[in-house]
Amino acid sequence: MNGRPVKHSLTLAGHRTSVSLEAAFWQAFREIAATRGQGINTLAAEIDAARGDVGLASAIRVFVLDAVRTKSSPKI
Repeated sequence: MNGRPVKHSLTLAGHRTSVSLEAAFWQAFREIAATRGQGINTLAAEIDAARGDVGLASAIRVFVLDAVRTKSSPKI
């Protein structure tokens, strides 16, 4: 398994941004979004709106970790 971050573009509030996450986090993030019936851009926008002064990549990682720990989709 490669632990290097992979950069992907997301669209948040009509603006493109790049986020670097490890492949395992991207996969889990996509699965969580699908379970919630959302696209990754929509879910990322919700996380972005709630993250405060934490970086977006870190906020997504913590969100995914919380989801794995609770075995469900955490609230934002």
